[in-house]
Amino acid sequence: MNTQTMQRTAAPVGVAASTTAASKIYGSGDTRVVALDKVDVSFAQGQFTAIMGPSGSGKSTLMHCLAGLDRLTDGAVRIGDVNISELSEKDLTLLRRNKIGFVFQAFNLVPTLTAIENITLPMDLGKTKPDQAHLDEVIRAVGLADRLKHKPNELSGGQQQRVAVARALGSRPDVIFADEPTGNLDSQTGAEILAFMRRAVNEFGQTIVMVTHDPVAASYADRVLFLNDGRIVNELQNPDADAILAALRSATLG
Repeated sequence: MNTQTMQRTAAPVGVAASTTAASKIYGSGDTRVVALDKVDVSFAQGQFTAIMGPSGSGKSTLMHCLAGLDRLTDGAVRIGDVNISELSEKDLTLLRRNKIGFVFQAFNLVPTLTAIENITLPMDLGKTKPDQAHLDEVIRAVGLADRLKHKPNELSGGQQQRVAVARALGSRPDVIFADEPTGNLDSQTGAEILAFMRRAVNEFGQTIVMVTHDPVAASYADRVLFLNDGRIVNELQNPDADAILAALRSATLG
């Protein structure tokens, strides 16, 4: 699919997630590593952002801290107007369950649950009733209506990732964090997943932040951030894969 002919979302309003002077340091002395170096960044509501950079650039650390999966050494992370850096572990767990969706490279489905049970799991854990009309729309959009009673081992890799994306979208989270969501998929299946994520932004107003190493995957995004040595070194708006690749090479070379 030609990503450049896709409809882009209108100018977004509000901030879904942000960091202020975000720093993450591992170790000390000779083993000290600065994974994030006072990063200031915001992610607008209703926008698809890709984060790229060479290995060790800090892109995964940034996502994990934004998503509340890791704590900053210094600085602040906000989901909406909530400073999650100040939350207790209990409150942070509740926020992740109620406000954040996740899509991982490894799918992370519960093997004993059916597809529909995996999709509704976050809502079941939170004892909240799904918006059935929205849930039905998501299921139709990912093409899983005839596979809902199947367990993960009865689904292809692409179908499992569709379940994971539907799970992330089902509860209408404030933001979805996707970590290499097409890394385990063939190119055609990966393109289908990315096209659906693009549709989720355009049609549902979803906010998505995705870490990827693939310029083609990043070209589905409205905005691409480039990290190196724990800092944001470049940013592109609505670029094609060639422009992303050139910027990525520049970031890698410093």
